[in-house]
Amino acid sequence: MEALRFAFDVRCAPEHAFEVWTHRMDSWWPRDHTVGPAETVTLQPTLGGRIYERDAAGVEHDWGVVTAWEPPTRLAYTWHLGRDPDQATDVEIRFLPAEPGTTRVEVEQSGFDRFGDQADVWQARNRVGWDSLVSPFSRAVERSA
Repeated sequence: MEALRFAFDVRCAPEHAFEVWTHRMDSWWPRDHTVGPAETVTLQPTLGGRIYERDAAGVEHDWGVVTAWEPPTRLAYTWHLGRDPDQATDVEIRFLPAEPGTTRVEVEQSGFDRFGDQADVWQARNRVGWDSLVSPFSRAVERSA
């Protein structure tokens, strides 16, 4: 199955876009895109770092693991929000200079074939999820630029 790919531009340098995505995920991640009522969302900024949410009682739910850490241009991780880690897909994000003062964010998510005959359904669900993240991320980048 073909990977899910899309790109969008934000008004900032790649360094800032990478910083907001990785170090400030909690400031822009929509709370309706979590396992439960999350108090915090964290991406540990290092190779092998966890991506997880924590609720008010301190219970943590893992979402994935950082598999590539190349600041400020590339980040990759496994992704299994709300699913078993054996059902993780692979996400790669690139932060590339575009027009002056602009960064092109390129996202690729692969591994949907792990879902067998449900691959198309999961890919479509993830496309909708990604579409809903672009605006909150863009606003967070611009607020903190």
